[in-house]
Amino acid sequence: MYAEAETIRRMLTGTGETWAVVGLSSNQGRAAYGVASVLQRFGKRVVPVHPKAETVHGERGYASLADIPFPVDVVDVFVNSALAGQVADEAVSIGAKAVWFQLGVIDEAAYARTRAAGLDMVMDRCPAIEIPKLG
Repeated sequence: MYAEAETIRRMLTGTGETWAVVGLSSNQGRAAYGVASVLQRFGKRVVPVHPKAETVHGERGYASLADIPFPVDVVDVFVNSALAGQVADEAVSIGAKAVWFQLGVIDEAAYARTRAAGLDMVMDRCPAIEIPKLG
């Protein structure tokens, strides 16, 4: 329902060359770390967004989406559902083309707002699971 096959394909093959991964830090035990690595293997530029603004996977980190000084195609959200709507709104405000809420991140109101703003959106899915399926 919140992840149409065509939207997933467009985000992973067309729209999304630069992915801001919100919640990505150097903590290798977190899901964001592994997912970001998979996205890089498939040719995506991964930009860490975390309060610590750490460099991860060779990419400089930023404390917020607004701090990123270049265009972002997809905002991949690894924060809990209570905070995800604010991140989606920030993605709209920075001019991102799409928002991806990770597995377990669900905010139906944010989904509706983001789609109404004209962005592609996927919710409660993982790009690291979806991208190999496109083969």
